[in-house]
Amino acid sequence: MKKIAFFIILLALGAAAGRAQESRQDISVSATGIVEPFMASSTDVQVSANRGFGAMLSYRFMMTPSSALEANYGITYDNKIHYLVSNTNSYLVNTRTQEISFAYVRSFTYKKYNPFVEGGPGVLIFLPIRDQTTQSLDVKQETDPGILYGGGIAYELSPSFDLRAEFRSFVTKVPSMGYSQLDTKRWYNIFYPAVGVAYHF
Repeated sequence: MKKIAFFIILLALGAAAGRAQESRQDISVSATGIVEPFMASSTDVQVSANRGFGAMLSYRFMMTPSSALEANYGITYDNKIHYLVSNTNSYLVNTRTQEISFAYVRSFTYKKYNPFVEGGPGVLIFLPIRDQTTQSLDVKQETDPGILYGGGIAYELSPSFDLRAEFRSFVTKVPSMGYSQLDTKRWYNIFYPAVGVAYHF
């Protein structure tokens, strides 16, 4: 009986060790852009924005060799959102946009190339910057939920490092910055291209 119990313990330890060797994690740092589309609405509000730039930190936990869970934090700077109300009143808001998101990642392997697709929930936090660019409207911080989706490709530089390029999109509500007169009552698709380096451990 003792021999059987010992054998079962050895099998369990061997399986756990094998699983530990299979599990993989990585952390990546990327340069990002933000491209918000022009949006018009039935409320006579038109919204447009310049392109912004920022950075993103991501963590992935590999559940299997081809599927992973991912957590992201990103921030972009100096992203100016322009509101035109009834073709007469114009407001410019300089914003800092933060992203907090989670995604399921499905990857595929072809030699040193690893294309992948991803999707999941998240929030965007629009933070007005009170400077000479932001006009007299007393705008407020806004947090909007949304859906992240996209895809990309990773190129393996070594067993520990790879280059990663992604084309990401975030579907969320058009921000009104706390003012009903700026509300389009619409959702739009923000594009987040990203290029970075990942470290596997």
